[in-house]
Amino acid sequence: RAVMSKGAVTVLMGGPDAEREVSLKSGHAVASALTLAGWSVDSQIIDRVCVQDLREMGGEVFFPVMHGPWGEGGPLQSLLEADGRPFVGAGARAAEHCMNKVACKETAVRIAAPTPEWELVHQGERCSLPAPVIVKPNDDGSSVALSMCRTDAERDSAVAELTSSRGAALVERWIHGQELTVGIVDEEAMPIIEIQAADGTYDYEAKYLRNDTSYRVNPALPEEIVEAMTMYALNICSEIGVRHLARVDFLLDEKGPWLLEVN
Repeated sequence: RAVMSKGAVTVLMGGPDAEREVSLKSGHAVASALTLAGWSVDSQIIDRVCVQDLREMGGEVFFPVMHGPWGEGGPLQSLLEADGRPFVGAGARAAEHCMNKVACKETAVRIAAPTPEWELVHQGERCSLPAPVIVKPNDDGSSVALSMCRTDAERDSAVAELTSSRGAALVERWIHGQELTVGIVDEEAMPIIEIQAADGTYDYEAKYLRNDTSYRVNPALPEEIVEAMTMYALNICSEIGVRHLARVDFLLDEKGPWLLEVN
């Protein structure tokens, strides 16, 4: 049956970041869901845009469905703020904070949420955090350029490669445990989801290219763990100023939950 239109939403997808293809899939999914819900949708596939480009687009509200530093980490949000129309998701300042993993971890420390030890290593510097560690960019998502290093030699090689291309590398203590995530919608925590990659590594391929990763809603966890993760997730989103929707990632081992980052 016909659905009465609720209003005009412009969905932005694509972008110049490494996760462009992921953004296109996400954007089309969001556009389809909004259409089914009765919204009038204009899907815009973009690269980099300026404020004038946005002003030439229609719609009463923007729904950016972007992944990566430019589209998710503040630059696009700054342009949307300059445009002046409402848009879904974090504002520029909060988006930039979340994309900066070190800033996010420093906020976790400030609100007393456990987060794995880390070092930010710049080109030419040596890392003192012993293996096993995870080496990854400080300002990217979807496990792009992530290395799991079991030895100091592997660590040094991964750090040298990443710092040569990006200038810096985030080295984080490797936590062996359950991958868990807490979704936040309108300041309300959603049920915890456990992520199980078939080979144990939740990397870019496991997230987007393979179909053997499982997602379990409401896994069996002690009540105190659920309460702690929910509290940490809500508190860090509030501290950063995230709005509308977010996802807070954790690892859980025998010591408890470890907060990784906010998306």
